[in-house]
Amino acid sequence: MRMIPSLRKLLFALVVLAMSTAMSTTSFAQIGVGISVAFGPPALPVYEQPVCPSDGFIWTPGYWAWDDDDGDYYWVPGTWVLAPEVGFLWTPPYWAWSDGAFVFYDGYWGPHVGFYGGVIYGFGYFGFGFVGGRWDGDRFFYNRAVMNVNVVNVRNVYNETVNITTVNRVSYNGGPGGIQARPRPEDEVAARERHMPPVAVQQQHFQAARGNPQLRASANHGKPAVAATARPAEFRSAVPAREAGAPYNPPANRGGRSRGPGGATPAPGGAARAPVHPKELPPFERPAPPNTGDTNRDRKYQLQQEKLFAKQEQERQKLQQNQEQEHQRLAQRNANEGRKQQVEQRHQQQTQQLQQKHVQQQQHMQQSTQPKQKK
Repeated sequence: MRMIPSLRKLLFALVVLAMSTAMSTTSFAQIGVGISVAFGPPALPVYEQPVCPSDGFIWTPGYWAWDDDDGDYYWVPGTWVLAPEVGFLWTPPYWAWSDGAFVFYDGYWGPHVGFYGGVIYGFGYFGFGFVGGRWDGDRFFYNRAVMNVNVVNVRNVYNETVNITTVNRVSYNGGPGGIQARPRPEDEVAARERHMPPVAVQQQHFQAARGNPQLRASANHGKPAVAATARPAEFRSAVPAREAGAPYNPPANRGGRSRGPGGATPAPGGAARAPVHPKELPPFERPAPPNTGDTNRDRKYQLQQEKLFAKQEQERQKLQQNQEQEHQRLAQRNANEGRKQQVEQRHQQQTQQLQQKHVQQQQHMQQSTQPKQKK
């Protein structure tokens, strides 16, 4: 385990939202977290999909996550999740090889399915896009050719044959033996849309998976006893894996621990916990002063940096004040828990959108105005 470069540290607060930036092709759609793993996750296990419980539920495929405390991968079972908004679809998380290690990119909800590393999760997720169903107005229709749907419970169905030419169980993008896939133009469009992080029931699902010793790769050797569930965190009626996707041979010394940027504890799935309010964001990381030999140019660049950081700090404070005022109004009106949760979700989106904007501004300044260092 090791920390990935400082530029990626700036991005840790965005792990639950995926929006397009001028980043590398493997990270534009989903933001990598502040930890990395030296060896790749196991292959995807072979398992059956549980029957869809009811209308409006979207299949979220299972994947391997990383637990820093145990120094081990663990399986997050596939499950059906009620879409948080009409018209929203799920883009699965994935692992990708970056800077000599495997980095986790979290999943998100949005109007279209974005890039998920080319990983073939199955059940409609065959490397790119999603062919398991589609929205028609306020109703979701399921493609019975690839989805396990009981027409007694769900009437919104259709049949559309899907031809899959290549099937593999590799669970990561790039690196030794990894999937060689890059985002398509439509993935880039999807990355620029409004997104939502995993919802509360998904977070509970992640926690339950992380706390289940049987789901650790070192215990199940790539064949988890709970491969999929009909609803999040309902492990008692789980579907077991039929077989491992491939033999799993982790390195003898998996050990070591690392923390997310700024000391943040990684959340289930390998992602740092996303901040809800600006005061929870990490301090701005200032790059080392340039040393080009041109004193005036170096000073000009530093002044530009300080001006940008000051403006960004003001924007953080303003958003924090606005959100605190909204909290006060909710308290005055004795708002119920449902309303409070909606507001907090919106605050989280506002905070992460602001952080993303600041990261883009900092990247743009570094790319366009930073003087080249003296050799």
